[in-house]
Amino acid sequence: MKAIRRFSVRPVLPEPLRPLNRLARNLRWSWHPETRELFESVDPEGWRESGGDPVRLLGAVPLSRLADLAEDRSFLRRLTAAADDLHDYLTGPRWYQGRVAAEDRAGPTPVEPVPTVSPGASVRSDAPVPSGAPVPSDEPVPSGVPVPSDASVPPGVPVPSDASVPSGPPVPSVPPAPSGLPAAIAYFSPEFGITAALPQYSGGLGILAGDHLKAASDLGVPLMGVGLLYRHGYFRQSLSRDGWQQEHYPVLDPDELPLTQLCEADGRPVRIPLTLPGGRPLHARVWQARVGRVPLLLLDSDVEENGHGEREVTDRLYGGGSEHRLLQEMLLGIGGVRALRAYCRLTGHPAPEVFHTNEGHAGFQGLERIRELIADGADFDAAHEAVRAGTVFTTHTPVPAGIDRFDRELVARHFGDDAELPGIEVERILALGMETYPDGEPNLFNMAVMGLRLAQRANGVSTLHGRVSREMFAGLWPGFDPEEVPITSVTNGVHAPTWTAPEVTRLGARQFGHLGDSELWELRRTLRKRLVAEVRQRLYASWRQRGAGTAELGWIDGVLDPDVLTIGFARRVPSYKRLTLMLRDQDRLMELLLHSERPVQIVVAGKAHPADDGGKRLVQELVRFADDPRVRHRLVFLPDYGMGMAQNLYPGCDVWLNNPLRPLEACGTSGMKAALNGCLNLSVLDGWWDEWYEPDFGWAIPTADGDAIGETRRDDLEAAALYDLLEQRVAPRFYDRGLDGLPSRWIAMVRRTLTTLGPKVLAGRMVREYVERLYAPAARSHRALNLEAAAELATWKARIRAAWPDVAVDHVEAHLTPPAPGGAAELGSTLSLRVRVRLGALDPADVEVQAVAGRVDDTDRITDATHVPLKPTAGPDLEGSRLYEAPLALNRTGPFGYTIRVLPTHPLLSHPAEPGLIAIPSETASEAAGVLMR
Repeated sequence: MKAIRRFSVRPVLPEPLRPLNRLARNLRWSWHPETRELFESVDPEGWRESGGDPVRLLGAVPLSRLADLAEDRSFLRRLTAAADDLHDYLTGPRWYQGRVAAEDRAGPTPVEPVPTVSPGASVRSDAPVPSGAPVPSDEPVPSGVPVPSDASVPPGVPVPSDASVPSGPPVPSVPPAPSGLPAAIAYFSPEFGITAALPQYSGGLGILAGDHLKAASDLGVPLMGVGLLYRHGYFRQSLSRDGWQQEHYPVLDPDELPLTQLCEADGRPVRIPLTLPGGRPLHARVWQARVGRVPLLLLDSDVEENGHGEREVTDRLYGGGSEHRLLQEMLLGIGGVRALRAYCRLTGHPAPEVFHTNEGHAGFQGLERIRELIADGADFDAAHEAVRAGTVFTTHTPVPAGIDRFDRELVARHFGDDAELPGIEVERILALGMETYPDGEPNLFNMAVMGLRLAQRANGVSTLHGRVSREMFAGLWPGFDPEEVPITSVTNGVHAPTWTAPEVTRLGARQFGHLGDSELWELRRTLRKRLVAEVRQRLYASWRQRGAGTAELGWIDGVLDPDVLTIGFARRVPSYKRLTLMLRDQDRLMELLLHSERPVQIVVAGKAHPADDGGKRLVQELVRFADDPRVRHRLVFLPDYGMGMAQNLYPGCDVWLNNPLRPLEACGTSGMKAALNGCLNLSVLDGWWDEWYEPDFGWAIPTADGDAIGETRRDDLEAAALYDLLEQRVAPRFYDRGLDGLPSRWIAMVRRTLTTLGPKVLAGRMVREYVERLYAPAARSHRALNLEAAAELATWKARIRAAWPDVAVDHVEAHLTPPAPGGAAELGSTLSLRVRVRLGALDPADVEVQAVAGRVDDTDRITDATHVPLKPTAGPDLEGSRLYEAPLALNRTGPFGYTIRVLPTHPLLSHPAEPGLIAIPSETASEAAGVLMR
């Protein structure tokens, strides 16, 4: 019979075992091998049955076993050591505390702001650690020796004397920072992939968010995560007999998850209120997960005070229609800020100075912060400036279809006097998300556009994606070249302790650079052999779900071979990732799989969105090919791709395949996780691979991305290139053995991947970049733009915008020194510029007049530009024009050109393009300027 109500009964552990509760409730166990080994020793069979989930394990251990453990002195010693280790991890100083202490001793360390000229010239993601800076805790030293994930910073920074392992909400590990670094950072994301035991993720965005939190914890960065708790998580995937994707939504009980509820001092659960259209209330409770040192707050609308519809707001990740998604994003953004305020009030945690929105889903958090400031007496414009100063926005998609966009009237209905944010005019809210640029949809509210308008700093997630994002959103800054759009890039990274196989971690202590070829090759075979065993187990379970009987599944014992070149391909299944590109020429693929001397085998996994029938058809096509008796021992599709599967899949593959349509892959971190385990990459030059590809790390699949090539022809060409690489370079390199039976050239590539590429792809490097290049400048801007300063800046911008139509470049003169016959310039000569500029009601202090010079292409577009400021040399003439002058050195040969522009300038602007205003010469004004060095 089916139960009419479900609830959980938590175990009461014997007093000596109480520390197990604290260890289980802090998700650091998910990346700390010693703690996992401790839980496994509690009940090895129960550990396997629980899927490696300590909370489920403790709820199922027999009382007799607990009684035995409470008397087991050896186990209690291990338990004490693990609890002490967690205590030290939570309270000891780490990289961030070292930075704060260093700045307090020596004064603030200069930190690069968002580039003031060209985001395209951003700091490289593989930039070295600044001199004297401690190495991030998950980052291997150059020799390839991984530093333990809980390594502390060098001595010299005192440990807080009152530190203790918290039994309630985590004790803040960082006091309000007097340095240039923020006291706290709020990190908003619609999904978080921390561990399979907390299934609140669908794909790369959530896994990236989870790795961001873990790396921040390892580095001691005072991050606070904010998300939603989805009662059904993301769907579980299975296959029908004919290979069609099936979705299942298991119900998650928060009491069975590693969560605690945020409560008031009197024990009442905290309630976060929102107001829906017509004044209907929406209430949410707040669950806390502890990700090492980082608190993660998850809002849950499934509470008794809500009606049925409101309870379903947090039912599924990325489920429902437009209004359902809008309500989720309002709860995430507006409710998330309110949850943060409650958490800080109850725990004493420093209030966030910087708010980081991981994609546009959480964009409404900026509006809630504007509402707070308006309630304190600010007007909308001043509040907007103050909020922007402390906000960082990260865009993750180069695909416009991947951005949430809502009907204008739907958004308008959810705000205003009888809905949410009644103190803000609805038209001001709508203006933030309107696509007011060429080819924009005037009746759609764009969450990414709002995210950019509410953030003073923005970034893409790889160098190439930063460039694509600047082009994609250039319409928000009319008149500026894409290179100058204020969107920089921080290339994603992955959390090594989460994604590195234990065998790799252990051998790393012996330095991969000096490890013998035979030992390294044996390591790779061990990982491949373990993957083969797991694939067979998962494939058997999948076929049983598909209706196959035991008697017809004997062939699974021969699936895959631990000595055959193994290729992995696992990811979400939108069309641009091209799951079925490998099937373009099925005969040729069969030849590769069944080659008598150099066979390959392929493991494939991936989920299509439940509403994406096109993606489901791609899955079915792949599954039907994999079901063919001729190749089913060489190519397998594993359903229900998730973190648990991935942690064995990445290490067990020899080659990681990635073949998206360039440049539609923002970053693509799966190949990074594979590389950490010595897996070579075979990929289109897109995302991170475009940035860090070297022949020592793998192979680049040639692309046919010219405008004149159609989609079908492009797929044909790129599939053929993939087959050629596998046949002519990849397989021969793997099977080319020396007299010792080892593939020495392959092993050399593995070694180089581990020692040289591995340190670049770490989440520790990524988070350190966010701190230094985005969080610290945002904190300084937040402090500088108090309400008084924000009001002054808003007033100044309003004055500039009102007067800008009268700003013009009236006349440009250029004189060459020394004069050259026929006007041809020579290297080393100087061009004297005299420019007349009309400022209307503005003062010279309000603007900067610049010469923009550099090489020009065939269309006279300036490339590799330099910017030379011109100085005012004469006041306004009778027509109101002012004279500006400057010398321009001609220090390069070849086609050269220049232009003049006028930009607003103010000390509190983060970037010259921030106001989105520019004045350039008309054709008449530039007639005397001449054409140089053509």
